[in-house]
Amino acid sequence: MRRWLRDNSLGLVFGLAFVLTLAGQAIAGRAEFNQQLAVDGLQQIGFLPYLTTSDFAVDVTENWQSEYLQFFLYIFGTVYLLQRGSPESKELHKAGTETDQEQQVGEFATEQSPRWAAAEGWRRTLYSRSLGLVMASIFLLSWLAQSIAGTAAYNGERLRQLQAPISWSEYLASADFWSRTLQNWQSELLAVASMAILSVYLRQRGSPESKPVGAPHHSTGIEG
Repeated sequence: MRRWLRDNSLGLVFGLAFVLTLAGQAIAGRAEFNQQLAVDGLQQIGFLPYLTTSDFAVDVTENWQSEYLQFFLYIFGTVYLLQRGSPESKELHKAGTETDQEQQVGEFATEQSPRWAAAEGWRRTLYSRSLGLVMASIFLLSWLAQSIAGTAAYNGERLRQLQAPISWSEYLASADFWSRTLQNWQSELLAVASMAILSVYLRQRGSPESKPVGAPHHSTGIEG
């Protein structure tokens, strides 16, 4: 058990941190939501009912979609885009999808390679892009969920102000939707750009996200 915990500690620690922060967000979000209800002279709600509200759903999904957009763009972008000196970039001569031998697919697959890496046709093509496709799918689904929950939350606020609700398509064109969306996108894109550039010159000993401490600044695609 101890060895299993060590071998899976990265996923376990971040998974637990996710659950704890989501719970904290729910607690703080309910308190803020009830404060607004009190201002509007409405009855406050309990914790479990708050978890089913569109306000909680939109706050969660708008963060999820921006995170998965970051991963999707980074996974696909780093196939061709390079950053000299960054461990977040491939080596400068490896831009593109690389050869079958470099990727260990088809006739170059080993006994330990995934079965679909050695397959022919659509299975290898699909598996070769499966990570990016899954990230893109999660992004699109969470963005769709954000738009639906956002419509309900926005209309709830309008009804409390005795205003007529709007349709989903109208909400997609609203400032509220794009303000929620773009404020998350810009922060994710800034984080990726900062990591790619700062890792050229700065180091973190022992981290695979950093080059070895003594590696030259111009070394590209080398991890510690």
